[in-house]
Amino acid sequence: MVKHQFQNDPLHNRDVFDQIYKEYHKAVYANIFKLIKDPSIAEDILQDVFFALWENKAKLDPEQPVSAWLFVVSYNRSISYLRKKIKQNISYVDSYDPFHTVAEEIFPDQYLIEEELSMLEEAINALSPQKQKVFRLCRFEGKSQKETAQLLGLSTESVKDYLKQSKYFIREYMLSRNPTGGIISVSVLVMLVYL
Repeated sequence: MVKHQFQNDPLHNRDVFDQIYKEYHKAVYANIFKLIKDPSIAEDILQDVFFALWENKAKLDPEQPVSAWLFVVSYNRSISYLRKKIKQNISYVDSYDPFHTVAEEIFPDQYLIEEELSMLEEAINALSPQKQKVFRLCRFEGKSQKETAQLLGLSTESVKDYLKQSKYFIREYMLSRNPTGGIISVSVLVMLVYL
């Protein structure tokens, strides 16, 4: 996992940024594409996400995983694009009030997403060390089950089983601690569904 220690040195920062891009751009693109389903739009959003990373590098907490930040930003940018597209598709409707009411129920606010992602990180940290490694490699770093098995010296079946157990554990953890009364937001469902 890349350490994102941005500093005041522009050359150092460029190297750190390049490392982060190299390690995470495929996984971030995959997460965007799962929502958008359009390669050119997904590529545009990917570039926006990494531009936002560069613009906000001084604000990042080096103790927090950059992968979680990238996931939140890419998710939010994708949802913003989908909202805009939905609005354009229903532009003939005189009033958008019913749409906004429904949209707010479907797409929780930024605070809720961040709170749930924090709980998600807690749930991942509560997994056994081996399951954590498997989950992070497959989910955050975009590695296939076969690649993960080779990296960790496991069988592909073991990786598949660890992911299944992790998915169940994380879902139960989130449901038991969720402040919204047991409803998991779209952001967390996306994270779990594509295991």
